[in-house]
Amino acid sequence: MRQVVLILLIAALGWYGYGRYQERERRTDSPPARTDAVSKPLENSVRRQQFENFRCDGRTTCSQMTSCAEATFFLKNCPGTQMDGNNDGVPCELQWCK
Repeated sequence: MRQVVLILLIAALGWYGYGRYQERERRTDSPPARTDAVSKPLENSVRRQQFENFRCDGRTTCSQMTSCAEATFFLKNCPGTQMDGNNDGVPCELQWCK
């Protein structure tokens, strides 16, 4: 009976430790959260100014783009684009957004 309790205790500790390990791995895989509240509005205004020059005009592929910013605008704002083959949110990784 003691051996069964000991085995169950070891198994429970192993399960708990593995859960903690998985949680730590999940946290290190995600990028750190930005806490700098001052730079966020500035970053958004720069991005807005950068995208003011672009308009959805029917282009859908990376070979039709001239910059990473343009490809990003088209991917986020225009329907039917074919610029993110691996669906990671980064367009034209081989041509523009390396």
